Parts: sequence; C-alpha cells; structure tokens
Amino acid sequence: MALTSARRSELRSEAHKLSPVVIIGDKGLTDEVIAEIDRSLKAHELIKVRAAAADRDARSDWMTAICEKLAAQAVQSIGKVLVIYRENFDKPREKKLGPGPPARRLPGQALPRRGARDDKTAAKRTARPRSRTPSPRPESAPRRRRPRSSR
Repeated sequence: MALTSARRSELRSEAHKLSPVVIIGDKGLTDEVIAEIDRSLKAHELIKVRAAAADRDARSDWMTAICEKLAAQAVQSIGKVLVIYRENFDKPREKKLGPGPPARRLPGQALPRRGARDDKTAAKRTARPRSRTPSPRPESAPRRRRPRSSR
C-alpha cells in the first residue's frame, strides 16, 4: 500500500530528529546490510540510512532495492540520506489524542478563560503570586540636567 502525501509528510517530520542507524559502505548493498536494515525496521519502523556512494543513480537504485526486498516504503531521499518506513503491526501503538468535540457548558457554569494555564504550567509558577499593580519606584534624587553649553 502506498503512503498518502499527508502520511509521508508526518513521517518526514518524525524523521527529521533521527540520525542514521545503518550506513551503506564502499561494498554497496550487501546481504548483511539488508539484514541490518530489516532488524532496524523491526525495532523502529522509521529509519535513516546513510549511503557512502557519491553516485545519485546508485543511491536511487539502492532505495528501490531495499523497498522491494523488505516490503518497505520510501519516505524521502535527501543527498546521501535515505528515509525508509515499514509498519510493524506487532508494536504497541500510542493513541493520539487529538482535539475532540468541544465540551458542553452547563447553565450557570463559567466559560474557561482564554490563555488559562493547565495544571502542568501552574506547577512551574513561583510560590508568591505576582501583584497586578506595579511596585512603587524607589525614591531617588531629582534628575540632573546637562549644563547648557551656549546661551
């Protein structure tokens, strides 16, 4: 099944922070490298592979060969870095909590304030609440004026 453009975009953003886990060296795409990519895909689902070859055509051939042999999807190829994805159905999934339906307000219930802090950020606040009125400026001597140079 081919990746949709939206899913491919999500995977590219996830892969941005990753570093390459497999390096294809001077010998090229050997069986050992394929086996290592397979192990990495089982563990991580989304991996980066660095190709040492300077030839662009060789890198694109390697990408298609990897995807065909391992039933994976090509996400992205930037320079010498290949991003490959294969879904692992045995891996437990985290449910993404997106914005759900808006909460219903009961009669007499106040609306939530705009910019209201949640519990996580409220715990980071200092113990002493800030005052709404500024503190008075310290008393000091009156400002001195510069002497006029010409009258």
